[in-house]
Amino acid sequence: MSGTPEGPGHTAVAQPCTALHATTEREDGAATGRGHGGHTACCQPPPRPGPAPAAELRDVHAAFNAAQLPMAVVDTDGLVVSANDGLAALVGADAASLRHRAAADLVDLAADNRTWHAYREVLRGHRSRLRCTRRLKHPDGRSLWAEVTVAPVPRSRHLLLSVADVSDRRELQDRLRHLQMHDPVTRLPNRTLFFERLTSALENSSYDSYDAYGDGDGGTGRIGLCYLDLDGFKAVNDTLGHRIGDQLLAAVAARLSECAEGDGYARGGGHLVARLGGDEFAILVEDSTGTEQLADLAGAVLAAVQRPFDLAGQRLSVSASIGVVERLAAGTTVNGLMQAAETTQYWAKADGKARWTLFDPERNAHRMTRQALSSTLRPAVDRGEFTLEYQPLVGMADGTVSGVEALVRWNHPRFGSLAPNRFIGIAEEDGSIVQLGRWVLRTACRQAGRWRADHPDAPPLFVSVNVAVRQVWDSDLVADVAEILDETGLAPGLLQLELTESAVMGSAGRPLQALQALSEMGVRIAIDDFGTGYSNLAYLSRLPVSVLKLDGSFVRGFQDEAHPNPADEVIVEAMVDLAHRLGLTVTAECVETAGQADRLRRIGCDTGQGWWYSRAVVPERIAEMIRGGARVA
Repeated sequence: MSGTPEGPGHTAVAQPCTALHATTEREDGAATGRGHGGHTACCQPPPRPGPAPAAELRDVHAAFNAAQLPMAVVDTDGLVVSANDGLAALVGADAASLRHRAAADLVDLAADNRTWHAYREVLRGHRSRLRCTRRLKHPDGRSLWAEVTVAPVPRSRHLLLSVADVSDRRELQDRLRHLQMHDPVTRLPNRTLFFERLTSALENSSYDSYDAYGDGDGGTGRIGLCYLDLDGFKAVNDTLGHRIGDQLLAAVAARLSECAEGDGYARGGGHLVARLGGDEFAILVEDSTGTEQLADLAGAVLAAVQRPFDLAGQRLSVSASIGVVERLAAGTTVNGLMQAAETTQYWAKADGKARWTLFDPERNAHRMTRQALSSTLRPAVDRGEFTLEYQPLVGMADGTVSGVEALVRWNHPRFGSLAPNRFIGIAEEDGSIVQLGRWVLRTACRQAGRWRADHPDAPPLFVSVNVAVRQVWDSDLVADVAEILDETGLAPGLLQLELTESAVMGSAGRPLQALQALSEMGVRIAIDDFGTGYSNLAYLSRLPVSVLKLDGSFVRGFQDEAHPNPADEVIVEAMVDLAHRLGLTVTAECVETAGQADRLRRIGCDTGQGWWYSRAVVPERIAEMIRGGARVA
């Protein structure tokens, strides 16, 4: 660097007031006490220091010149007043030739703005000391780490610049940092270094993808990540031991590094491959060129990991599930990128493993919605956000409404009215179905009792309520039903409970005992979605079931009236005949046209349910049907 300490191309720093006052040095190096900074009283010329004795000056100069530590006396403009032989040897010049040179150039103090600013503050007397570390080039070609200190000389207007070789200390620090930042098993960067690098990459993305000269050598402004987890690694540890497991991890790490180095799109030092913990790895792609690059890299990684490993006489085969994310770095956060990568990796696992999956914003939005519903489902029952609608069950022979099915709706404050298929599965997973199911059962029975009380002369309507198998296992369903029937005054024969075929078939122990107890109580039991599972027909005859509800997939096969499929009719006719021979009635779901209704009636179905008759309606509409003779067709 040439010029003055104001930096390249700038004029020298104007000499400020050089008053010296009693100061102390804070941890950050800033002067405290009655220093020059901000005090107008300092602008009066200070008393000139008295001359030092000649003998003392000779001793100081002798020590200065003989010192092994490179040193220079610098004036307040940042120019060298005198330099010792140690500094001359360090920079490869004669000591006399260094006079009037900018001291900042000799030790690279203008390399970064922060250090340059602090140095100028020391020159101006606004800061008591500067200490920084610089990597310097020795005249013999070797590099060394130097600790540069700049501080005022007591009883003088000058400053002393000293340079200490701290290469050994820095090398030790680097070795310790390497141990701290690398995984001992695979020798890859560890989680700490990975997140440090990722954070730096995202911070640097704030700069334009072209450099200041517009020559196009800047980055793309994009970032990519392959986040992978080994499939079947736990089995290796459990069967062959952790020593073989560690060897496998090291071998996988080597193959990942080969894939990263072999990526033709890689810039600079290549991609960062890190072990995040356990059998999880990540490949960070800075300045990615798009999803095609990440897809190619993920495909290469998948193929590399799936090749057999020969370790300690064992041939091992594993695979990987890889989540791939590629996006603009601007606006991306560390947490956001990692969450997207982990989620996508989970998708790859759920979709069958041994594959890579690209992040899908739409799928992620669905997942986020599901999480939002799950977190608010339990308190929603207490807040009264659920309501019931009722769909008529109609006798196919005469069109008379004989019962209704209670269908729950969630009036969500954010997502609006939600049908059962949006939240029942979630409720079954987290166990809130027990609380919700009890509320549905009580509300439906109370409503059925109210219809009965309001229309005592009309034929009574039964109410059918869906019951999840988890309600049978996680609660005392029999006690709940008995309590609710007693509380609402509803006759047991006016309650029908629907369980799915998969839940009922093969029931033993507590579920079977509950069904039998409910049946003995007088409650009707229906098998919902019949025909979709693998029914044990012999077992069906021993269950306390009174109704079979044909799955809508069979009924929808009757929609093409111009070209009916004979097989559909034969199957439905056989199931209806079987049910009747077992003393059961049959309800057909999803009846949407007159043609479907006619064909199902001819086959012998007892009851129909679907939009042809009525959609699910509010309780008041059912009351109107009762008053009108309970006929919809």
